[in-house]
Amino acid sequence: MSNPSNFPDWHGTTILAVRKDGHTVIAGDGQVSMGQTIVKGNARKVRTLAGGKVIAGFAGATADALTLIERLEAKLEQYPDQLARACVDLAKDWRTDRYLRKLEAMLLVADREKIFTVTGVGDVLEPETGVAAIGSGGNYALAAALAFMETDKDAEAVARDAMAIAAKICVYTNGNLTVEVL
Repeated sequence: MSNPSNFPDWHGTTILAVRKDGHTVIAGDGQVSMGQTIVKGNARKVRTLAGGKVIAGFAGATADALTLIERLEAKLEQYPDQLARACVDLAKDWRTDRYLRKLEAMLLVADREKIFTVTGVGDVLEPETGVAAIGSGGNYALAAALAFMETDKDAEAVARDAMAIAAKICVYTNGNLTVEVL
């Protein structure tokens, strides 16, 4: 199976980050699908890092994403309390390292003050709105969260309600959430 076109068409992640009123939340659904089949409904795609100071959520190949999260943890140890620097350094390594370049995943990383989307093409993007999303249902969750940001809902309620809407629209998203709050 060295030809990537032989691999199954895996889908099934929606990760949403919300920062509002001094609170940061990352929520991730639990669905993993292969083609039109749900193969797992309770995957945990959100983790706390750096002694609970950072939250990361991932979309893409699980082993690849966990490798990147391990690398991010090492960067956070190297640059304590410097999330932006750790993310940029990870993105640099990811883009230039021959092994890492082949990893197929995306990360949403946040602390109390910042949210970053980190990709394998060297992007480290900070949203203007305090909301970011990745994965199959990411655009649905993002749109819903942006609408809820204008309400009196707190960050966790925005994330939970937006993910519920994404789960109703995206067949690759379910309502079995992992939610981490800072």
